[in-house]
Amino acid sequence: MSETPMIRTVDLAQHFPIRKGLPGRPGAVVRAIDGVSIDIPRRQVVGLVGESGSGKSTFGRAVMALDPPTSGRVEFDGTDLSQLSRAALAPYRRRMQMVFQDPFSSLNPRMSVAETLGMPLRFREGGAGRSERRDRAAEMLEMVGLPRSYLDRFPHEFSGGQRQRIGIARALMTSPDFLMADEVVSALDVSVQAQVLNLFARLQREMELTMLFITHDLAVVGHVSDIVAVMYLGRIVEIAPTRALFSGPRHPYTEALLSAAPSPVPGGARKRIILEGDVPSPVNPPSGCPFRTRCPYAIAACAEDRPALAAVGPDHRSACIRTDLDLMPATGRRTEAALEGSPG
Repeated sequence: MSETPMIRTVDLAQHFPIRKGLPGRPGAVVRAIDGVSIDIPRRQVVGLVGESGSGKSTFGRAVMALDPPTSGRVEFDGTDLSQLSRAALAPYRRRMQMVFQDPFSSLNPRMSVAETLGMPLRFREGGAGRSERRDRAAEMLEMVGLPRSYLDRFPHEFSGGQRQRIGIARALMTSPDFLMADEVVSALDVSVQAQVLNLFARLQREMELTMLFITHDLAVVGHVSDIVAVMYLGRIVEIAPTRALFSGPRHPYTEALLSAAPSPVPGGARKRIILEGDVPSPVNPPSGCPFRTRCPYAIAACAEDRPALAAVGPDHRSACIRTDLDLMPATGRRTEAALEGSPG
């Protein structure tokens, strides 16, 4: 019998009304998430990738039960979170933590590191004494590679990379089972990004964390993820084990994203695929395949029906009717470099 996934979303939708319609007519809505079903297996990392405006962060907030879904459900460890009261949800929140994109604005400038890290323990059931909170905070600082002497310092005294490590330490204070990281390296210098990614990889292995790693950067996804899900206009258009997706993309949007990823190997770059136009409006998405208006392989049939995710290989699904396409993977040299050390 297969293990229940740590996170499962079923037909998850998140729609936001933007104006009221005329009497008897519905108003316009933003379809930020539009029917997403995905499993995040235990002790694995799922990387969610897509352009800005694709719905990645909205999906992450829905998974964390920060915003109630318009329809569908989010299951955590087999429990439908949408059916729980605020009090019943509290124990699950301690098992689900998140790391934010901006390491400075996510920290209170008036609170010391010890106070910031101790806050999750202060309000848990039964609470925790000041000494216990401080000891746990020192332990977590060392876990993320910072000395305990930083406990009495304030956020403005640290670099961006150090502040992000503090944010990671705060997320680990409650010993969570699931961690959601939303664009956690996009605000950091390139020289620091690799250090933080390596830290995430190490913590995931040592603590056996289940993770949702949201990013727009496929190079980041290749470094930390077991599975990659590609999102476009609020829907998953391809999902596969990391190595399979890099070596054999089956959706034109994935191919375009791969072509835009920088190559760390001299001479390993491939021809860039330039997508025409912007991401369509989620208020009025195109008929049929949502990517067809920018797809270089679109045909008339692409406008007729919206393709569902269908199996195209072992644990590999794609939402494209053009099964005849021979899409370009990442080059051999770049794939090896991007996937070096990757569990996927």
